[in-house]
Amino acid sequence: MSNDDLFSGTAISDETRIVNDAIVKAASQLPDWWDVGASAFRTLRAAGGAPFPPLVRSARARTLTIPGPAGPLALRIIPTENSHGLFLHVHGGGWVLGAVDQQDSLLERLADATGLTVVSVDYRLAPEYPFPAGPDDCEAAAVWLANNGEAALSGPLKAIGGESAGAHLAALTIIRLRDTHGLTPFRCANLGFGCYDLRLTPSARVFGDERLVLRTRDMQAFIDAFAPAPRDRAAPELSPLFADLSGLCPALFSVGTRDALLDDTLFMHARWRAAGNRAELSIAPGGAHGFVAFPGELATSALERMFAFLAEASRD
Repeated sequence: MSNDDLFSGTAISDETRIVNDAIVKAASQLPDWWDVGASAFRTLRAAGGAPFPPLVRSARARTLTIPGPAGPLALRIIPTENSHGLFLHVHGGGWVLGAVDQQDSLLERLADATGLTVVSVDYRLAPEYPFPAGPDDCEAAAVWLANNGEAALSGPLKAIGGESAGAHLAALTIIRLRDTHGLTPFRCANLGFGCYDLRLTPSARVFGDERLVLRTRDMQAFIDAFAPAPRDRAAPELSPLFADLSGLCPALFSVGTRDALLDDTLFMHARWRAAGNRAELSIAPGGAHGFVAFPGELATSALERMFAFLAEASRD
């Protein structure tokens, strides 16, 4: 299938259409997080009350606490046999929702498929802790792992990644380590359907109100919570699309064609390559925002590519 065909309606499988319809139906029963409050919505999500599948927490996960910029910072560790390094994971949720223990099943699969011990950072969330709290915590976790990971966890820091807001924070972390600390520990980055321009790219602006996980007004509310006005949302420290991207690690960018953040991934992939870095692009026809969390062949094939990329690039 050519790249042009990936964006056509005929490229969307019947299975993906069924999954998307189920997402819209489930999401239509949910309140908006800003109406019930971020804390209440987080509780709802932790109980499995969202369009995402029920949560299954890992029996092998443990918590490691390190010094953070505002006090102790928790890292959730998911080990694997014969680990050769560490993968720093940053969870999504619009910088407001999500939690460090809500992707355990996926992260177990990633660890076992790549040979990387997963370290997920429990960064502070907006609106209680707006920018720069979350990025500061991710930076602190990465610096600590770069300096102490091999001694504490029997492996060097090799890779980083995240989904949605987590991909945004992962990109900022890579740049911060280079610019602030002179560190380039990452051999690769797995960046899934991230937001890289907080002004809203065209696809985010025109997506509309269909409750396919992420709508235009959801993005506006998340950004208002994370980076309240009057911040300049085009500033590189907020929107990595505008940062100096030279000298960065290879990255895989993944996105679905029914994602409000489609343009973010297309634009960031192009800029990453134009800066002279290796970059791969994985496009899922009909995939909603966060599509890898839902059942079906679309998610399976995208995850297999992510795992293969990390397994290979982290050993290069």
